[in-house]
Amino acid sequence: MGGHGALVLALRNPGYYKSVSAFAPICHPSTSDWGQKQFSVYLGSNLDEWAAYDATELAKVYDGPSLPILLDQGDSDQFLSKQLQPSHFVIAASSSSSIQLNDRVLPGYDHSYWFIQTFIRDHIMFHAKHLRA
Repeated sequence: MGGHGALVLALRNPGYYKSVSAFAPICHPSTSDWGQKQFSVYLGSNLDEWAAYDATELAKVYDGPSLPILLDQGDSDQFLSKQLQPSHFVIAASSSSSIQLNDRVLPGYDHSYWFIQTFIRDHIMFHAKHLRA
């Protein structure tokens, strides 16, 4: 599962998860070329159905228990603005008092193995902290 899938599972299932994190997820698939292609194939043309599987749209309406989220993006990721669109998720998450978003844009990193390898420990520690709480 990718980062978008992790976000969607946590946002669609309030209270099931203590925390969620993602590396460079597609944050708003309803507005990205990649997401639109996939949603059209799997969900058809009904945009209301798309919203139920779009992390940004789910964050806009999330009213469940506290959900800490760690979101990491590299500022040199070639997909950042057109496909991943993390700024959309940041804005949506800020509308929910239940979402505690730690959004990190990491200078010099792209969409590669090295990005994840460098910061995976941070994600493990993030989850460990919330699992112990």
